[in-house]
This record gives sequence, C-alpha cells and structure tokens, in this order.
Amino acid sequence: MIFGRPTTMVTREQALPGHAERPFTVPPTHAVLGSALEGPWPEGSRTLYVAMGCFWGAERIFWRLPGVVSTAAGYMGGYSPNPTYEETCTGRTGHTEAVQVVYDPAVTDVEHLLKAFWENHDPTTPNRQGNDIGTQYRSAIYWTDPADEAVVRASREAFNAVVHEHGFGDITTELRPAADAGPFYYAEDYHQQYLHKNPGGYCNHGPNGMTCPVGIVRQDQLPSQDSVLGRE
Repeated sequence: MIFGRPTTMVTREQALPGHAERPFTVPPTHAVLGSALEGPWPEGSRTLYVAMGCFWGAERIFWRLPGVVSTAAGYMGGYSPNPTYEETCTGRTGHTEAVQVVYDPAVTDVEHLLKAFWENHDPTTPNRQGNDIGTQYRSAIYWTDPADEAVVRASREAFNAVVHEHGFGDITTELRPAADAGPFYYAEDYHQQYLHKNPGGYCNHGPNGMTCPVGIVRQDQLPSQDSVLGRE
C-alpha cells in the first residue's frame, strides 16, 4: 500500500461483489466524434483496449487519431461485474482504467495505435502513472483479434529496447487477449470524453520523449498521428 492505495492485485475471492446490472447510464453518442458510444459501428470496424493510467487523458489521445471511429472510458481486467468509479478506485475490483478504441482498419492499424500508446505514458512503472498510484492505473493492452497478439508483443519488445536506451527498466505493461481480460465495463457519463467537456481538467498524459519504431514502415501510407495529437 502507498498512501492507502493498493499496489498489489486483489484476488477474485477478495474482490468486491459488483452489480448484476450497470448502476448508471452512459450517453449513446461520442461527444467529439458523433459516433455511437456502444455501437453498432461501421462494418469492418475493429477494437483494441488499452490502459495507461487515468482514462481521461488516455481517451483524448486516441479520439484525436486518424482512423479512430469511437472511444470510450471504462473498466477492464478485473473481477467485479459492472463496477462504479468509486469501487474501482479502491483497488478491490481488480480493474484498470481502460479505453476502448474502435478503428477503421482501412485507415489505421494496431501498430499505429500502439505507437501512440507507448509514446504517451511510462510503461515501466507498475501500478502507477506519476502521482496516480494503484492497480487501477496499471498499463495494459487487451487485443480482440488473435492475429494482433504477434503485433502487440513485437511492439512491446521493440519499445522495450528504446526504454532501455533511455535508462529505464523493463516494460511492465500487462498483455492479454480481451477474452481473457474479461468484459469492458463502460464508465459513468461524466467520464466519457471528460477532457472535451472539461478542457482545463486533470491530464497526466503527454509525450514521454521516446519514439516507438513499430509501424514506421507504413508511416508514409497513413496520416501522421503526430500532426493531429494537438487537435480534436
């Protein structure tokens, strides 16, 4: 425990019971992109789930990227069904604050999404991003397509070499198929697109000064992510 926040993962037996049904409502439409928050999305859309600390700033990174159809803040990787934010923050649901990223594979791909992921947080600090401490802030990638596993793991290895070159330790990011991590539970209405609704709100994300080499081979075929990271 650091400052009363759990830094070790709760077990299934220790986890809070959760709720049989979602105890709150979420908006039907993405406040920035105008797309469906819970679907359905255009035919052919694919989904990746990522966690990189507080989901407010993390979600904004991805809704700004070319090819992203929809994003949502939520809870994933734990045990308690339909958790609330307050319950997740106790560390007793086992969930991490995650972002659902729905994208058009004709415009972007997993490699480019992972480039934004690796370059905008510190993946070497287990259960922590800056002053945000607890298992709910752990770094994670949950893929939905079995074919993406090789891409995710190759990306991790490539960026691990980069962080070593910059004097950091090993990447501690949790890597699991989404089917193993469990359901993505949508967060409350006020968390969805939080930094669009509250432009001056808290954000603990930004470039970490390191460049992920994965995806560079096709960089010239897609719109530059770096060129849009500063715009909605």
